[in-house]
Amino acid sequence: MTATLDLKGVTRIFSQGEETISVLRGIDLTIAPGEIVALVGPSGAGKTTLLQIAGLLELPSGGTVMMNGQNCNSLPDAARTALRREFAGFVYQFHYLLQEFSALENVMLPALIAGCTRGQSKAQAENLLKRLNLGHRLHHRPKKLSGGEQQRVAIARAVANAPKILLADEPTGNLDMATAEAVFQEMLTLVRETGLSALIATHNLDLAARMDRSVRLVDGKLVG
Repeated sequence: MTATLDLKGVTRIFSQGEETISVLRGIDLTIAPGEIVALVGPSGAGKTTLLQIAGLLELPSGGTVMMNGQNCNSLPDAARTALRREFAGFVYQFHYLLQEFSALENVMLPALIAGCTRGQSKAQAENLLKRLNLGHRLHHRPKKLSGGEQQRVAIARAVANAPKILLADEPTGNLDMATAEAVFQEMLTLVRETGLSALIATHNLDLAARMDRSVRLVDGKLVG
């Protein structure tokens, strides 16, 4: 079975004047289709950098990034963008919703950009939002939604184009404990039901324990 994501010897080095900082030091990580992996580690450990490289938002300094068996390192920018749009969905700690659009319209946008008809995009967005218990909030703009509701919209938007993998960076980090628990459970259920793979960065070890396995980023290397 071809891995959804396969990182081999990935490094990331940043330069500050004459000084170099090694954030990632030979990362090896394979995620199987449908597997949900927790990425844990302290703030500043490089979790965001690893997610950006995994999602083709950033190039590694060394090593190989494979998506569905395809080597992504040598792809031109246009091909990387096209593959990222098809392959990966992103959820961040902040929702980044478009304030002038309703919840439904925010979730419709990725499908419309990908070339789906308005009818197809609307039906798909409605289905996703209802699965995240937002059927009664379809036409509300973000400022009329609670923090947890806004993050649910962001999750629906991330999976609107049926990506192969969901990459989430502290997706419940801005929510209170009770809301974070509810949103995380709904996200986890949606990922499992749709058969997505997922790499989810979190500080919450209780949430991490509910995923298929955990890896810990320590001193630029993965443990576990």
